[in-house]
Order: sequence, then C-alpha cells, then structure tokens
Amino acid sequence: MASTTNEPLTEQEILNTYRQMQAEMQSLIQQLTKFEMERNEHALVEETLQPLDPDRRAFRLVGGVLVEQTVREVLPPVKMHQTNVRKLFEVKKRKFRLQEKGAAVWKAKYNIKTQEEVGVYILTSQ
Repeated sequence: MASTTNEPLTEQEILNTYRQMQAEMQSLIQQLTKFEMERNEHALVEETLQPLDPDRRAFRLVGGVLVEQTVREVLPPVKMHQTNVRKLFEVKKRKFRLQEKGAAVWKAKYNIKTQEEVGVYILTSQ
C-alpha cells in the first residue's frame, strides 16, 4: 500500500483502509459475543455442578463424544476452560478497543463522514 512511502494516499485507499478497520472491528465484536456466550454457559454449568455430590455421575461432551465421569472429574476442567475463555475475552476486548481508537483517529485525520453523520448534518442544517 502507498502508506509505507511518502506518496499521499488516494481517497479510495483512505476509504478502503477505513472499511477494512470497520470490518475487523465487526469481526472482533462477533468473537466477543461468542466468548461471552461461552463464558455464561460455563458459569451456568459450574453453578449447577457446585452443590452436587462429587461422586455423582456427570456427562461431558468431549470432541463430539459424550463421556461419563463424576462431578469431581468434570468440575476442574469446566473451571479451567471458563478461566481461559475469560482471558481470551479480555484479550479480544483490548484488541477491539485499540482497533476502535485507531479507526477513530483515521476517521478524524481524513475527515471521513458516515452516511448517518451526513444525514444528520443535512437534517439539522435545514
């Protein structure tokens, strides 16, 4: 791309870069939503298993296969997976915030207006 040289960017390159930033942010939002749902599911499973007898039978889906174990065997991996999902969620959230800031800076630098902003401007100036 021309941004690595001293050549000025064309209007099309500026808009393409901004659209790419928006697409990446949308992808991150989808990932965050997926991790949030997974985190909630694991919390519900942990909450349900916690008060049960540790020797009670429990079933766990591992790689598409339902495996019979005890609550004592199932609970630690569920907690560990929930912790890992929480960490992944935080990493993606930080990445989203950085991407959002970068897009805002790019938008301000090149004075990019979205269709909604243009529509609001037209309505308020009439």
